[in-house]
Amino acid sequence: MTRAKTGRRSAPKKSTRRAGRKAVAFEGVTPVLRVRRLEKSLRHYVDVLGFRRDWGGGEKGFASVSRGDCHIFLSQGDQGHFGTWVWVGVSDAAALHEEYRRRGARIRHAPANYDWALEMQVEDLDGNVLRMGSEPLEGEPAGEWLDMDGRRWSMGPEGSWRRRP
Repeated sequence: MTRAKTGRRSAPKKSTRRAGRKAVAFEGVTPVLRVRRLEKSLRHYVDVLGFRRDWGGGEKGFASVSRGDCHIFLSQGDQGHFGTWVWVGVSDAAALHEEYRRRGARIRHAPANYDWALEMQVEDLDGNVLRMGSEPLEGEPAGEWLDMDGRRWSMGPEGSWRRRP
């Protein structure tokens, strides 16, 4: 149903039957990100990251935001761990980078080209990282990678990742 490279959906496949049962279809995924102050996080996702508030907030401590087909739940003080990483497929990572730069988003890593995507990293107010990527740039070398601890890695000539000094 979904391409691993970009997260974009393709046409659904027909389910198969085994012993008279219909296979269970998966409908998608909505990550739950833990936040410290829900209303402040909601304002950040809406005003800075361009999401729409779908529902929730206030004393409930739980809300949903979306942008296009991407939906994220925000949970105050419960469910999940601070610093979670989430992959989000987008149509144009370079254009999104410029939008986020203008809006003052916490860009953890500018777009870099990899085999799987042209990808950037954006950090929310609680240290959760949104890896946002579009189709890779054909014929371009792999860029450096920034890991969860802020260490930089680059692709060696033999095709393996090496930590940079």
